[in-house]
Amino acid sequence: MADIQTLSDIDLAALLCSRVCHDVISPVGAIANGLEVLDDEDDPAMQEIAMDLIRKSARQASTKLQFCRIAFGAAGSAGAHLDLSDAGEVSKAFFSDGKTTFEWDAPHETREKNQVKLLLNLALMASTSIPRGGQLSVTVSGDAFSVRCSGEAAKVPEKTINFMTDPANA
Repeated sequence: MADIQTLSDIDLAALLCSRVCHDVISPVGAIANGLEVLDDEDDPAMQEIAMDLIRKSARQASTKLQFCRIAFGAAGSAGAHLDLSDAGEVSKAFFSDGKTTFEWDAPHETREKNQVKLLLNLALMASTSIPRGGQLSVTVSGDAFSVRCSGEAAKVPEKTINFMTDPANA
């Protein structure tokens, strides 16, 4: 794959597609497993367990796709605005993995779509710094915003540090 500074449009598209596939493969696989159990099992208790797995996994897949649609998608035409409250609800669902506490503190208003997309992508980047879980918070106040995370074994990935500190990316 190309260096980050020379990333082609096609390489960027491939990375985004890979990310979306990575996020939805587990819940989709679990749905398939649940359907196999339904096909093979006559025990009503096992069938109910399988249905619960299918329901939970379908919710997870939907949540991940909703987040990716806002964070990576076109989200309307050029100049469109997105609701911060909607972005917060989608983010809360996306980051609720049982090991991360997520807080969203933003006014109930719309912002330019690219601002909201940037905020979601920064939150996603921050979440990679807490692989064992922890706290992740997004705060929007006026024109300023912050994304903070903390947790056990928290560490910013080296590639992220290099990208953020390279003057060529300013």
